[in-house]
Formats: sequence, C-alpha cells, structure tokens
Amino acid sequence: MLSRLGRLAPRLSRAAHTERKVNVQGIDLHIVECGSGPRSLLLMPGALGSAWTDFKPQIEQLPKLLPEHTIIAWDPPGYGKSVPPQRRFGLEFFREDAQAAVDLMRALDRPKFSILGWSDGGITALIVAGRHAEAVERLAIWGAGAYLNEEEVKSLRNIRDVAKWSPRMREPMEKVYGVERFPQLWAEWVDAACSFYEQRDGDFCRSEVEQVKAPTFILHGKKDPMIAAEHVPWLKERLPQAEYYEFPEGKHNIHLRYAEEFNKLVAEFFNTKS
Repeated sequence: MLSRLGRLAPRLSRAAHTERKVNVQGIDLHIVECGSGPRSLLLMPGALGSAWTDFKPQIEQLPKLLPEHTIIAWDPPGYGKSVPPQRRFGLEFFREDAQAAVDLMRALDRPKFSILGWSDGGITALIVAGRHAEAVERLAIWGAGAYLNEEEVKSLRNIRDVAKWSPRMREPMEKVYGVERFPQLWAEWVDAACSFYEQRDGDFCRSEVEQVKAPTFILHGKKDPMIAAEHVPWLKERLPQAEYYEFPEGKHNIHLRYAEEFNKLVAEFFNTKS
C-alpha cells in the first residue's frame, strides 16, 4: 500500500499544477496551469511579475474554489520564465501584452475566458476586455488605474533606484532576474511608465475602459500607496455595473496579504455565469 502511495505522490503533485512553454507568435510563453474545468481563468501579474511571484496563493487555492475552471497563470513576454525575448518597453507595451494574452488563450484553444488582473495586469486586462469584448466573460482587477497622474509619477521616480529598497523587497525579483538585471529592468519599466505621462497625458487605457462589456469586479486596498485614490471612482463611473469590495487596511497586495478572503470573494464572482 505504501509503495503504491509512493508511486501516486508525483502524479498527485503534477495534478495540482503543471508548467510548460506555449509558442505564441514565435515567443515561448511560460504558463502554470491548475484545475481542469471547461471554463477558463487567466491570471495576469503586475510589473515584472510572474505566475509564482504574484499568484502563489491563487494557484494553490483557487482550483478548489473554482471547480468549473481551468486556471492559467502566465509570465508575460520578457518576464519571469518567458525569457527570451529580452523585455522591451515602449508606449505600446500594455497593448502588446494584451494581444499576447489573447493569442495565448487562442493557442490553448480557450478563446473565451475570464481574467484576474493585478496592477499592470489589471491595466492589461482592461485593454483585453475593451478591445476583445467577445473574448472576456468576467473581469476582476485591483491595484490598477487607467492613467497615471503627476503624484504617481513622482512616487515612481522615488522608487526607481532599487538600491534604496529593503533587501526583503528586492529579494523575490532578484531571484527571478538576477542581482544585476533586476535594477536595469525596473528602471526601464519606471521610465516607460513615466513616458506615458510625458507623451500621452498619462493615458494607459482610458478609451478601452469605455468599451468594456464584461461583468467587472473592482477590489481595492484603501491604503494602497501605489495608485491614487481617484482611480476607483473614475473606474466605477465608467463601469457602472461593476461590483466593488474594499479592504480597509489593505495596501497594494491584497491578494497576498488577505489571500483567503480575497480568493473566496473572487471565486464567488467567477462562479457566477454571465
């Protein structure tokens, strides 16, 4: 009996999640898959983020809460294990990621899907839902705004130099990108984000928000230092049917800090059929 259980253990572990590369438009994108339901949920990470750095509690917990879903967490092009290519930032990088996400889900034969998007991933999710309304069933976002304002630009410039970060804050990204590459990549991302303010009036996806048709769930950490408080009412005004939930003590990473509560909330939302 024990030997049989020993043989089953690797199989059970693999059943929990699988990792693989999917070739999409000539780029090998790394994904983590869990669950086996017919519906699809794509997890979209934040700036420089990857499936495991940004969504470990979701990968581990959501399959039980969403039995009708297959959950796919991706590393966007140039992030995490989706390297090469080397990440390049320009004024179209959010829209390029959005198209890559749509192409990925088509390559997986899952052309209709829901999205859970954090921070940059929330911006990308709004672009997908606005530009490909027919593809998106439901959408949940947090830590994301459709534009960048002056105060946010100042805040980003203040954290551009990662040498000023605590070792605890740097360590997860240094493990993914290396001690030398991470500071370069982060500085490039900050400069690109600030370029939106300088060249496009801060606009990330204002027009796409107006085109979103999918049922939307906006979650928010009231003490989030990364985005201005004005973004929540701005989004709620343009997504009048959106559900809203606030974590009074929450900051930017509510899905990690309050993982159990967060996961139950989003699972209830995604379990509802449009």
